[in-house]
Amino acid sequence: MDDQGKAYWSATLGLLGKILAIWFLISFGAGIIFADALNSIKLGGYPLGFFFAHQGSIYIFIDRKFDVHED
Repeated sequence: MDDQGKAYWSATLGLLGKILAIWFLISFGAGIIFADALNSIKLGGYPLGFFFAHQGSIYIFIDRKFDVHED
């Protein structure tokens, strides 16, 4: 594997680790720890705790840094 390939996988795994950590904290925190407090607030008719636990942990990104994007 060349240097660019190693850099790509290093950056990808680092980003994946960060996203999984954020997903865990938001899902666990909003869905379990702070659920009662957040559920008193409604968003679109749904309790805010439910929204964060199920929709708040979705992340979409496009990375052109290593030229692996789709046009």
